Amino acid sequence: LAGLGASACSGGNAPFAGEAELRRLSAAGNPETAYRLNIGDKLKVVVFGEPELSDTFDVNASGNLAMPLSGEIPARGRTLSEVREAIVRRLSQGYLRNPRLSLEIATYRPIYVHGEVRTGGEFAFKTGLRLSDAVAMAGGYSYRANGSYVLLRREGEPHELKIALPSPIVVMPGDNIRVPERMF
Repeated sequence: LAGLGASACSGGNAPFAGEAELRRLSAAGNPETAYRLNIGDKLKVVVFGEPELSDTFDVNASGNLAMPLSGEIPARGRTLSEVREAIVRRLSQGYLRNPRLSLEIATYRPIYVHGEVRTGGEFAFKTGLRLSDAVAMAGGYSYRANGSYVLLRREGEPHELKIALPSPIVVMPGDNIRVPERMF
């Protein structure tokens, strides 16, 4: 019974992600096109001709971008272009005529790697990062690690998915990656 409980805790009973889930994860792996903002992202806003309105702003705990003159702009769950349009609309409402601005992600929210790795924790996201790269950032596998798969939970997903390694899946900001313990 104790072995069964340990196996369930390590993700040993979870089925591997199916073809449809792997395709969905691969399609969502491009932060430039499929990325949705969330708490912890930092955005660089440049309002042309208005240096006092240009700065780097955090998506705050409420999921908003707090900017001078425009107030709080909802950002959580939106794309960069949606937030840019919202800022332009807000600035057009009596503040600036025909505002022009650029918006880019200055810093993505972190990823988390834990379980049977040497130094688990929070790590800075890097574009193009693969699951095995994330394990390497955490110091590599511990001597108890099962290196044949990882358990991945995407931000907003209700459960972990068991992903066989090596895998073409690209890590996204906010991902939670757990390396399971092997059963001797």
